[in-house]
Amino acid sequence: MVQPSETAELPVATVVLKPKRARPFFGRHPWVLDTAVLRVDGAPADGDTVDLTTHDGTFVARGLWNSCSKLRVRLYAFDAATNLDAALWASRIRSAVAMRRSLGLDDSSGAARLINSEGDELSGLIVDRYGDWISVQMTSLAMSRHLEMICDTLESLLSPRGILLRGAERGLAKLEGLHLSDRLMRGTAPTGPIFVMEHGLKFGVDITEGQKTGFYLDQRANRQAAAGYARDRRVLDMFCYSGGFALACAVTGGARSVLAVDSSAKATGLAKANAELNGATSVAVETADAFEKLDALKASNERFGMVILDPPKFARSRASLDDATRAYHRINRLAVDLLEPGGILVTNSCSGAMSREDFLVMLAGVAQRSGRTIQLLECRGAAQDHPVSASCLEGEYLKCVIARVV
Repeated sequence: MVQPSETAELPVATVVLKPKRARPFFGRHPWVLDTAVLRVDGAPADGDTVDLTTHDGTFVARGLWNSCSKLRVRLYAFDAATNLDAALWASRIRSAVAMRRSLGLDDSSGAARLINSEGDELSGLIVDRYGDWISVQMTSLAMSRHLEMICDTLESLLSPRGILLRGAERGLAKLEGLHLSDRLMRGTAPTGPIFVMEHGLKFGVDITEGQKTGFYLDQRANRQAAAGYARDRRVLDMFCYSGGFALACAVTGGARSVLAVDSSAKATGLAKANAELNGATSVAVETADAFEKLDALKASNERFGMVILDPPKFARSRASLDDATRAYHRINRLAVDLLEPGGILVTNSCSGAMSREDFLVMLAGVAQRSGRTIQLLECRGAAQDHPVSASCLEGEYLKCVIARVV
């Protein structure tokens, strides 16, 4: 592979757009797909800085090149006076961290997302803090060329005990041409779970091998919201992972009982440990396939006052959306069938390819097929430390709907 130029922070090539393809980028959308590119003037290496122009030579934006991806250029500056240098990256990292501090999310006993990719003008970079440790995840080959500088800045700014790199999802890494493995970047690695506080609950988090970067930080506010509906209800929490929703409902929400289910024995092990850690004796944890468990509960005529669904990403692209919609419909239909009249459904989708409108249309189909009325009480998204750029609404991936089923 050609290595980035020594002067990669300065533009080394010009990416010329096809006619009538510039409007989104004048609107500050950060993704330039290969289908929008007319030609490339120059020979940029992956990770090099390039200028984006209209077909007649008008400057549009400045970004980083990646020949391995259909997302050819990620844009970071929209004026010709801004260089993509270490000072710019450091400034944006400091700005992102300062915003979390302003939200009161800088308590070292807790956990928070410090950098949320496009939402913080740092497309391809995700940074989470768990207590005294920092987890970094790269989803862009071009941005990964700046990994050492990013770690230096985080270390200087936050003085963590350690900084760990987590690799991107396998499918995404392949699409980007990324070859980053999990490893320690700075300091020391934790020797066991890290314990963090969330709304008065204590969770053990595995940041070296856990799902995502260790915990579903994006659901923080949604767990608290769901707990507000749980009092005196019998709750079923499907895809429970380490027990976030289950414990919020049991301990904070005052649920009568909670059955938490996940197909991963490692996840249910974490959930059991966290239930014990918080003295949540009303929580039972079971390892089982979600669809099989829901079918079995329905066959046994079980009924619940609240069902929570937080499945993995069913739709990884628009091409798989039809199959994903059927899967979402099936699992929500099963959940509705298990709810007593007036029961609460908390249903989630983390599939970015499925829009909020698509998700609500799916729920309308569930209402029709089940013959039940579904009253939407809250339509929520990710927690506030996961900002979304108004110019890149594709970053609004999480849908959390709280509904009453009559």
